[in-house]
Amino acid sequence: MSEEAGFFASVKETVKTVVYALLIAGLFRTIFFQPFWIPSGSMKDTLLIGDFLFVNKMAYGYSYASCPSIRIPAIGVDIGADDFCGAFEGSNERLFGSDPERGDVVVFRHPVTGADYIKRLIGEPGDRIQMIDGVLQINDEAVVLEDGDVFEEVMEYQGPQGLRPRCENGAVGQGAICEKSRQYETLPGGTRHSILNIDDQFSDNTGVFTVPEDHFFFMGDNRDNSTDSRVAQEARGVGFVPRSDIVGRADRVMFSSAGRSMLAFWTWRSDRFFKAIE
Repeated sequence: MSEEAGFFASVKETVKTVVYALLIAGLFRTIFFQPFWIPSGSMKDTLLIGDFLFVNKMAYGYSYASCPSIRIPAIGVDIGADDFCGAFEGSNERLFGSDPERGDVVVFRHPVTGADYIKRLIGEPGDRIQMIDGVLQINDEAVVLEDGDVFEEVMEYQGPQGLRPRCENGAVGQGAICEKSRQYETLPGGTRHSILNIDDQFSDNTGVFTVPEDHFFFMGDNRDNSTDSRVAQEARGVGFVPRSDIVGRADRVMFSSAGRSMLAFWTWRSDRFFKAIE
């Protein structure tokens, strides 16, 4: 074989290897697990900005939303699950499907924008959900609440977006301690998790939301800093989420970085590596 022929044969084998690797990675991401970075503070302190996890797609079966999304704003790439599997969009039938359970931390596609969100499942089909003075009511019964300690974090720019936290102890300066009061909430069924409070606002007192058939109601654990089902889609909220938009369950934080880049090893939170999500 000539040197030129050998070169092209080597290039061909390299291309084949790359293609096979991409196909395997795509299959793995489509069927089993989807990587997810926590971009905002809406699920503090269960999930922190910079937590990295894999979403278990097998937990609830498969719909069009199980197809991968590829979004790289820096280079203008915006390919959603509907671009890959749009023919199945709108159907609430799920292959090997089962419903999420109240209290699960779930990744779902926003019903309007298609963006991936992560929140806690609060309301199942037929439930009546309401907030009264900051206390969650499910089917006209207040959930069990226990007072906890104060959640503290440093006032600083967080994550790649450089977000600054909101504080219950007022407007504090850069580097100061930002505080939020913490409670522990027990949902019907027994899931117990922490929630944070910042101040009194409109989302602490709502009307009654009756969850429609084949839909779910989601809320963030950082209750005063979460865009969720308490705000209707037409008001740029989440509203009720169809079963078909469920992507999967978040079970465990695999890696966590407090910095604006995962390469900044001095900002890694080693105490959160492989941490179970409750």
